[in-house]
Amino acid sequence: MNKKVAVALLNWNGERILPEFLPSVVENTPDADIYIIDNASDDKSLDYVKKNFPDIKIIRLDKNYGFAGGYNQGLKDIQAEYYVLLNTDVKVTPGWINGIISFMEQHPEIAAVQPKIMSYREPNKFEYAGAAGGFIDKWGYPLARGRVLNVLEEDKGQYDDIRPVFWASGAALFVRSRDFFEAGGFDEDFFAHMEEIDLCWRLKNMGKEIYVYPIVKVFHLGGGTLAYNNPRKIYFNFRNSLYMLIKNLPAGKAFTMIVWRMVLDGIAALNFLINGPRQGFIEVLRAHIHFHKNLKTFLAKRRIQKKNNKFDYPEVIRKSIIWQFYIRRKRFFSEIVK
Repeated sequence: MNKKVAVALLNWNGERILPEFLPSVVENTPDADIYIIDNASDDKSLDYVKKNFPDIKIIRLDKNYGFAGGYNQGLKDIQAEYYVLLNTDVKVTPGWINGIISFMEQHPEIAAVQPKIMSYREPNKFEYAGAAGGFIDKWGYPLARGRVLNVLEEDKGQYDDIRPVFWASGAALFVRSRDFFEAGGFDEDFFAHMEEIDLCWRLKNMGKEIYVYPIVKVFHLGGGTLAYNNPRKIYFNFRNSLYMLIKNLPAGKAFTMIVWRMVLDGIAALNFLINGPRQGFIEVLRAHIHFHKNLKTFLAKRRIQKKNNKFDYPEVIRKSIIWQFYIRRKRFFSEIVK
């Protein structure tokens, strides 16, 4: 493999986790350039990188642009045919790049691919952020093979088939640079969380394919920056989900979907109030307030891309995972999707 591949890790105050995960990236990535895009860290993480891995290229940003803006800013300065966007809390395995890049070389219609993403703490289980490939349900809620809501399955080889998915995880995202920029990159108004689902949706609307390649396995710590029950993460997930729907849904579906999501999100907020964390109730409320405040901005984005908006993809599950999970008690992807 030549240097057509660039591995880009977005760092913000990663002094605590870089020593644990970065060595595996360097050791198992001999034939690609490695970049650290730094979101104006104020710790000693870059000192660690320069001292221990002087061949890694560092791109310093002037402020914290978040996940979306950080990658958009940093990737402008990286020339490569393929980008591998990798979280700083991911341990990779030998040969983790070659197989996926070879697969993408054989299939030019594929814009983005993710590997199988396993839990770093419980290596026999899938990890929350992507698992074995992402899907979306009839109301726009994301799920993944091996992860439905907060339930993680054990990996028994049940999702080892290479197949198209609706979205690929930003924790370990292989994407053609041409397609990334043609789609407009990440939406910086998202700041963090679900921006990769929004990007993949736009790529699919361009006629591109998104795949999971579970022959390759990586291990993700998860919650390295924000824990899964962190109120800030709750806020971003609920707000950005609404942003994503209003931007990408086709005419005739957007209004109905948003109204139903308001109802379902209200139920989720009450659940936070009753079962905790109680701050989650406030964060859902804040998410909806900010969605309404920014509605004009996202309606303008919708108008720009509306001629391509689609929702009738095979990777859209024609069921409600909320109903399946809480009422029918189906907790595994394979129980919901036959």
